[in-house]
Amino acid sequence: MAKNDRHFIVRLARDRQDLLASQRLRYRVFVQELGATGPTVDHDKALECDDFDAFYDHLLLVDRRRDPRDLDHVIGVYRLLPGDVAKANKGFYSAAEFDLGPLINSGRRLLELGRSCVDKNHRGGIAMYHLWNGLAEYVLENEIEVMFGVASYHGTDADRIAQSLSYLHHRHLAPAAMRAKAIGDGVRSMDLIAKTDLDKNAALAQTPALIKAYLRLGGSIGEGAYVDKDFNTVDVCLLMDTKAMSRRHRDNYIKRQHRGAA
Repeated sequence: MAKNDRHFIVRLARDRQDLLASQRLRYRVFVQELGATGPTVDHDKALECDDFDAFYDHLLLVDRRRDPRDLDHVIGVYRLLPGDVAKANKGFYSAAEFDLGPLINSGRRLLELGRSCVDKNHRGGIAMYHLWNGLAEYVLENEIEVMFGVASYHGTDADRIAQSLSYLHHRHLAPAAMRAKAIGDGVRSMDLIAKTDLDKNAALAQTPALIKAYLRLGGSIGEGAYVDKDFNTVDVCLLMDTKAMSRRHRDNYIKRQHRGAA
């Protein structure tokens, strides 16, 4: 899998340097920028890492102008875990925050997404576009039927984002048969504002761009939010039935795949 554009290439991690570089990027974004802490943070080595990393595929956006020995060649990352790999190892990372039973019991081919981030100097440009194209290839190649994962709001004050959480709850809940549900001590209701009192503009203004992008593609949300104090976030479970993607986007992804194979 490879997508080239001048100095950029999208590919899966191939060696320890790739993995360390992705963990270094995650440290810069999640720890230094967003204030994450807890057991996944290694301040001495400037890495954000956990035991799940060994089982995931790491989809990387690489800047080929940078020396891999400096561990700064990775400027974007997605962490990907197919359901069969999860079942054979530690399970899904997001199972610590959400009851994934409806997804697991569906019998469909699952892919968990996580730790998505882009270097601050490459946001708002083509970086996320390349990562999404790489993700689309991965989904097609592995015949994934449902993608899901934790999507986060910065900060732990759910009331501050009440419009957004309530909007997701009232307008974008996943079908009951596929609806993951928040569990544990960090659970927070998303039904904070009555449907009749929603302000759509305010809600969308509070909603992170990545969540809005998935919603435009037909994504939906699990029930309840989870306040992750270590990671300094309010999390929701986002899922995407790949068959529910708009035909325009799906055809566009397939065309790109065919061009890349030509």
